[in-house]
Amino acid sequence: MIIGWMVTTVMDIRMVLMALEHALFARRRTKMNFTSSGIVHHSHAGAQYTSLAFTDALVEAGLQGSIGSVGDALDNAMMESTIGLYKTELIDFDPSRTWRDAKEVETETASWIYWYNNQRLHSSINDVPPIEYEQDYEELNTIQQAQYGFYP
Repeated sequence: MIIGWMVTTVMDIRMVLMALEHALFARRRTKMNFTSSGIVHHSHAGAQYTSLAFTDALVEAGLQGSIGSVGDALDNAMMESTIGLYKTELIDFDPSRTWRDAKEVETETASWIYWYNNQRLHSSINDVPPIEYEQDYEELNTIQQAQYGFYP
């Protein structure tokens, strides 16, 4: 699922900090028992992700940072694939379309992310939308927790 995102006209540290805060807020709002323990944040080696401010924000949030080597997107392959889908299915879908401003991109991005998370079928997760897959995963873990007293 896409849980944290931000549309800006400048790709800087504020953008990644806002997207991180958006993701953390979204998780805390929907999952009262949310903990960031064990979560790894994958990113490329851009200056905004290697900054001290972003590193500090990850530590403060309890997240483990992971930056792939330059030119190697293996750690970040799923995110790179998702960004590719976003560009193909929304941003570059109609080559004749001219985006008016960042607000229009933001509005359309919000709609696309809602569709991506709630309706788009993903072959890598049994042809269900991410929200359904996540709900099924949590339900299974709840049952296993009750049955075994731990997650097997």
